[in-house]
Parts: sequence; C-alpha cells; structure tokens
Amino acid sequence: MTFGMHAQSCSEKDDAVDSGVVVINSETSEVRVDDLLPADSPRLQGEDSGHVQVLAESESSLPPILVHRQTMRVIDGMHRLRVAQLRGRSMVEVKFFDGSEEDAFAVAVAANRAHGLPLTLADREAAAERIIRAQPHRSDRSIAAISGLAARTVADIRRRLGSDVAATISRVGRDGRVRPLNPAEGRRAASEAIAERPEASLREIARSAGVSLATARDVRERLRRGDDPLPGRQLGPRQQAGSRPAARVGAESQPNAGRAPMGRAVYSRERGRSAMLDGLSRDPSLRFTESGRRLLHWLFSKAKGPEGWEEVLDSMPPHCAYVVLEVAIGCADEWSRFATQVQQRLRDSA
Repeated sequence: MTFGMHAQSCSEKDDAVDSGVVVINSETSEVRVDDLLPADSPRLQGEDSGHVQVLAESESSLPPILVHRQTMRVIDGMHRLRVAQLRGRSMVEVKFFDGSEEDAFAVAVAANRAHGLPLTLADREAAAERIIRAQPHRSDRSIAAISGLAARTVADIRRRLGSDVAATISRVGRDGRVRPLNPAEGRRAASEAIAERPEASLREIARSAGVSLATARDVRERLRRGDDPLPGRQLGPRQQAGSRPAARVGAESQPNAGRAPMGRAVYSRERGRSAMLDGLSRDPSLRFTESGRRLLHWLFSKAKGPEGWEEVLDSMPPHCAYVVLEVAIGCADEWSRFATQVQQRLRDSA
C-alpha cells in the first residue's frame, strides 16, 4: 500500500518542535485507518485501555494524529487511533513528519511528554537512553528537553552506558548548533581539514570538523600566519613553550616579530625563513597528514636557498657568471610564479 493512493497532499510549511527536529505541521490530510502502523511508542507499558475509553466517551473532537510519512507509522496519537477504530471510522485526520526514524522517535517522546497521558519517569529515562544510543551527537540538554529529564540525569545515563555509546567529537545543542566536546580536538580536526582541502569553504570546514564558522575562520587565519591552530589557553605547557618559535627568534631586536604576518618577517630574512619552516614543521595539520608531510619534505628540500653563496661568489670564474646568473634568475622566476599561485589561492579561499 502506498501513502500517495490514500492521502491528500500536504504543504511544505513546517513548525519546530521542542525536540529540535522539524514537523510538517501546517495542513492535515485524511488517510485510511488500515494504512497506519502501530506507534514505536516510548511507553514501556504500551497503550492504556482506560485512557482510550475516556477519549472514546468524550464528545469533543480529537487532534490530528502525527504520522511518520516514510513508514506510515504513528508517532503521536495511538490512543486516538484506537478511538477511531472503536467508533468504526475508516478514515482519520493526520499530520505528517518527514525525517529519520530516530528523529521520529525523538518527536514521539517530546509530543507524549507535552500533552495527553503523561510519560512515567521510567518511560522518560528509557527514552533518553534510547536516544543517546541512536543519536549520541545530541547534547545532554537537547535530550533533556525532549525527555523532560534534568540535563544532569541525562549525563548520568550517558556515563552509565559508557563504551556502549558511539564516540563523537561534537554535540548538537537545542539550538541546532554543533559544538565540539573538546575544543582543542575540534581545532585540530579543522586544521587537518584545511590542509587536506585548502580550497574548501569555511562552512565545509566547520561541518567536517564539528566546529563553528568563527572557529574555522580563526583556525585558517592562524595557519596562514604560521601559528598553531590552538590558542595559548588550549595548549599544554610544553606546547605553549614551543608553539611560537618565530616570535622568539630575534625577539631582543624585534619585540613584535611574533605579530608579523607570514612571509613578512621583520627580523633578518634568513633567520626568519628558518623560523617559519620550523613553525610549519610543528603544525599538527602538516605533521599528521600524508599531504602535509609531503609539503614539509618539499619545502625543506627547496626553501633553504643557496646557503654559503657569499663564499661561492668570490671563487666564481668570470666566464661562468653569465650561466650562473641565468640559473639564479630562472630559480627566482619559478619561486615568483609559485608565490603568485599561493597568493591567488589565499584570495580565492578568503
């Protein structure tokens, strides 16, 4: 049986529910009673026949039943469906929810908690446990809002489940925003994502790393400057001691060297280049990815420059100078083209 054969179309306006998911909630449709499947109910004891009888004896009209469109399974209103069956009705008024089965269960819990026959404490705790298992990315506060429990109670349930729950690096709050469980891990993930896909937008980086847009932007700016993606307060003592080598090199003569943008060091060019390469070698987004290690190997083999050229210059035969000049100019031109491409990529990703 298909829903399309027996249901009228429903407009795509929607309303937010307290569960943090969205219900198609503007218009109602009539469907055949026989087309509806029993609810995946959060009630441990199932339906309450006494409550069905009370509703059946009432002369007031009952609200539409909430149905999961994809499965035609009742989300909220199983008692109302039983009343329709008792009254011998073949059609019933429904509203549709579009979403996953996991989200449908969360909506069921929120709806049953908010009205009608109240859920027991055992019902709500069992529901919270199920949501944690199925959707570990939901925050404790989000699940608390759905189940009607305290956030601390939800946290205790999650802690009790321990390793039975899939590990996540971030959680989705009641407001729908993603927040990393460990800010430092989120920043490291963002730096690795940027290293692997430098052309990716900030939104893509934020989504893949489970961080906010502001954090993704800050991480990218730090990497551009050659800084550690983690701010000082998120670094351990050892990391803080070695995270900004460029700031310490030449610090006596240039106290603001650590603030200079990458590629514009205010201390001596040779020492500045060495310090910046050293800083790049400490960057976790380069050290812990294959593409990053390849870039480091290439830079260290190419970027040292013609060390000791002063001594070579003094002993160079005059008739070789023209050839050496062409080689040097050619190398400079190649690096200039490379620098132009890097600069263009920075502009494109800004």
